[in-house]
Amino acid sequence: MKYRSVIVLATTVFLGGICFAQTNQTTVIEDFKPSSVNQPDKQYPQVNSEGRVRTSILAPEAQRVQLDIGAVKYDMKKDDKGVWIGESAPQDEGFHYYQLNVDGASVPDPGSLYYYGASRWGSGIEIPAKDQDFYAVKNVPHGQLREIRYFSKVTNSVRHCFVYTPNEYDQNSNKRYPVLYLQHGMGENETGWGNQGHTDLIMDNLLADGKAKPFIIVMDNGSVNFGGQRPPVAPRPAGTADTTQRRRPGMGNFNFAEQFQKILLQDIIPFIDSNFRTIADQQHRAMAGLSMGGMQTRIITLANLDTFSYIGIFSGGSISMDDVNNAQGFKEKVKLVFTSFGSRELENRRAGGGPNASAFGGDPKVNSEALKQAGINSHFYVSPLTAHEWQSWRRSLHEFAQMLFKD
Repeated sequence: MKYRSVIVLATTVFLGGICFAQTNQTTVIEDFKPSSVNQPDKQYPQVNSEGRVRTSILAPEAQRVQLDIGAVKYDMKKDDKGVWIGESAPQDEGFHYYQLNVDGASVPDPGSLYYYGASRWGSGIEIPAKDQDFYAVKNVPHGQLREIRYFSKVTNSVRHCFVYTPNEYDQNSNKRYPVLYLQHGMGENETGWGNQGHTDLIMDNLLADGKAKPFIIVMDNGSVNFGGQRPPVAPRPAGTADTTQRRRPGMGNFNFAEQFQKILLQDIIPFIDSNFRTIADQQHRAMAGLSMGGMQTRIITLANLDTFSYIGIFSGGSISMDDVNNAQGFKEKVKLVFTSFGSRELENRRAGGGPNASAFGGDPKVNSEALKQAGINSHFYVSPLTAHEWQSWRRSLHEFAQMLFKD
C-alpha cells in the first residue's frame, strides 16, 4: 500500500463525505435552540430540527461574514446594530467542526466551546442524533478520564495522554484490566476521543448495561514531529508488515506511523503497565483508531502481532488476506479484526472520480468477508447516514467495545 494513496483517499473521503449535508436553503424551519455545547449562557450557535446551524456575531465594521461548516461557506447578513446572523444547510447528526470567516480571517465562534481539530483549537457543534442515548450523561457509575504526563525516552521529552479507568478500578485494588490503545485522526490530538468522542460516557453506559467488559483505554497523541530528522530504520523481521515510507507528501517532518510505533512500544505501553493495574500480555491488549489513527493501527498491529490481539480500524482502511498471509501467525494470534466506515464514506468511494474500492488496501467489506471465510473473527460495521465524522467513530467504538476481551 502506497502512503500517497492512503492520504489522497482519506482526504477525498473526508471532503466528499461532509459535503453530503449541502441542500436547498429556500425554506428554514424556525425552531432553533441553543447548541448543547455552547459556552455558558450563550444563545448562539443554535440548531433546528432539520440539523441546520445558525450562528451570530457582533462585527459592525466587517464587510463580509460567513459560516464555514462542512467544507461549505454560508454568507451571513448584518442588521442595523452590526450583528451578523446566518445559517447552514442541514448537517449530518453528531459532532462537527466549524468556524466563522470575517473579512477573510477564519476565527472561532465566540459562543461555542472549543475543540482541537483541523490542526487548531476551534469551534464545534452537536447536531442532536436519534441514537445519542448511548453517549448521554446518565445516573450510572462513572469512570475517570485521567490526564497523565510521562517521560518519553524516544523523543527525550515529557508527553501527555488521557487514560480512562472504569468506575470499579479504584474499588478493587487487586483486580487487573485489559487495555485498549485508542488513536485520533489527522489534525486532532489526544483530547479528541475524550472531548469529541465521549469515550468515557460510551464506556460508562455500556458497563452499566452489562454490555462490555471493564477495561482501561489509553488515548495518546499520534501526530509525531521529530524536528525534521528521520531516525534510522531497523531491519524488518521476516513475516512482519513494512512500516517505512509512511510520510505524507508535503508534510515535511510529519511521521505517519513509524515514530509513533516507537513511542507506543518503548514508552507508552511500558509506562501504562508500570503505573496501572493492567494484564500485561498480548491476549489482553487491543489497538484501534479513526482515520489516520486507523491507518496507524493497521500498520502497527500487523508489525507487532506479539503485542496486540484485537484490532479496530475506523474509517482508516482494512486488512486484506494478503496482509494476513504476509504477517506470520496472524490467524493464531489475532482474536478480532473490526472494520468500520460511515455509509456516506462508502457511497463516496463507489461514486468514482478518485480513489475507489481498489485503493487503500481493497474494498473493506470484501476484505472483511474474506477474513471471515478464512476462519478469522472479522466484523464489518457501517454507521448509517454519516460520513468521515465523529458520529461514525462514536458508533464504531460503541460496537467495537462490546466485542473486546470476552475470552
